[in-house]
Amino acid sequence: MINSQEIYDLLIDYGQSNIPIEEIIIGLTWTMCKAEGIGLCMSPAIPTRTLSWSGTLVDKPIQELSSWLRSWDPYQATVAMAAINAVINPHSPLLEQAIALPIATSANLSVFEYFLPQLKGKQVSVIGRYPGLKQYEKEMKINVIELNPIPGDFPATASEYLLPESEWVFLTATSIPKKTFPRLVELSRNATVVLMGPTLPWLREFADFGINYLAGISVSNSTALKQTIAEGGGVRIFETGVQYHLLPLMQGTLVK
Repeated sequence: MINSQEIYDLLIDYGQSNIPIEEIIIGLTWTMCKAEGIGLCMSPAIPTRTLSWSGTLVDKPIQELSSWLRSWDPYQATVAMAAINAVINPHSPLLEQAIALPIATSANLSVFEYFLPQLKGKQVSVIGRYPGLKQYEKEMKINVIELNPIPGDFPATASEYLLPESEWVFLTATSIPKKTFPRLVELSRNATVVLMGPTLPWLREFADFGINYLAGISVSNSTALKQTIAEGGGVRIFETGVQYHLLPLMQGTLVK
C-alpha cells in the first residue's frame, strides 16, 4: 500500500491532456464536464453567490484545470475532478471488465444491495449519507459518517474511532476532491473498502491504495444526464443517465 496522498499526483498526471473543454455545468448536486467524454463530480454543498472564473473555462485544455485538484477552493477542486474524469472514464478498459449492477428499488443503492448478503451482521461504515440507507439498519451495524451530519449520522471526527473497528467501509470518491481520501483510506486499512459514486475515476491503481472494489458509473444517456444535472437533480441521475458498475481489485492487479 503506497502513500495515499500520491493519489493527487496520479490523477493530475492523467489530466495532462490537450483535449479542450466543451462544457461545464455546476448543478446543485452534480458538476459535469464535457470534453471528449463526460466526467462527473459531486458539487460542493457550500453556497456561493458567484465564481470569479465563470465564463472562462470552455475551450481551455483539461491540463490547465487538472492542477486545481490540489486547490482548497472546493469549486476549483470539483471542476478539476470532473475534468479529469472526462479524460479517464469514457475510454477506461476497466469499465469493460466491470459488471453492471441490477437496478435496485432505489437505483443509487444498487451497490449496497449487491453486497447485502456479505454485510449482514457486520460492522459497516459509510462515508457520506446515501438517501435510503436507513432501510438496511436492521441487517447490519451501519455507521453513516458525514461532514454535515443530520440526526442519526456521525460527524467526520468519528472516523478516527469507527473506521479502524469496521469490517467494511464504503468510501465516497468525493473524498478525493474534499482532501479527506488519504486519512480515510489509512484509517480503513483493516477493512474491505469499496470506493464508490459517480465521482469515481476508473483506475486500476486504486488497488495499491488499499481499495478492494471500485463501484462507479457509466453514462447511458448523456442528453438526459445533462438535463437532470442542469435542473438540480441528485439521485435522479440513476434513473435518467447513469448506471452503477462494480469491479473487484487486488493489490497490484485485477481480480480475474
